[in-house]
Amino acid sequence: MEFQPDSLYYGDCLDVMRAWPAGCVDLCYLDPPFNSNSDYNILFGREPHSLVDDDSFAQLVAFEDTWQWDDAAQDRVDSIERALGHPAHAAVTGVRTMLSECGMLAYLSYMAERLCEIKRVLKPEGSVYLHCDPSASHYLKVVMDSIFGGRQFRSEIVWKRSHAHNSAKRYGPIHDVILFSLLSH
Repeated sequence: MEFQPDSLYYGDCLDVMRAWPAGCVDLCYLDPPFNSNSDYNILFGREPHSLVDDDSFAQLVAFEDTWQWDDAAQDRVDSIERALGHPAHAAVTGVRTMLSECGMLAYLSYMAERLCEIKRVLKPEGSVYLHCDPSASHYLKVVMDSIFGGRQFRSEIVWKRSHAHNSAKRYGPIHDVILFSLLSH
């Protein structure tokens, strides 16, 4: 997809950005899947003139936010680890050492690919805001520091929600995190 300023693109941001020239974006805001281990559905209500008198709804899975170690994750991580000059090499290698091969590493390698491409398309004075949840924010900050440089990190913005997501197995988090970094100062 050719780069068109002031446009909205639909699709995987990695595929879209790869067609763009370097240094063409002022600001990037990411609200990616959160590695929540949940499926998100689109709910459809009953038709207004339905012959059925119940309040049943149809639903369709919009996307699965469950990351698993699979062949694609193995390929991403191996590619990053083989490329010693890759901006995320140290972070991904370190996380693999700490966590081993797991869903979180699959998620982080997926995000590392996209963050590297974001770095390429950002203008020299560009900025990036990564919206994530507390279960992965600390790992994502390490990946961002590896790619953008730790000195480029500016702020962890806390987005307080009015209620917690369903978390019966732990205290309910009531915030999301937005990590803010610059390309240069």
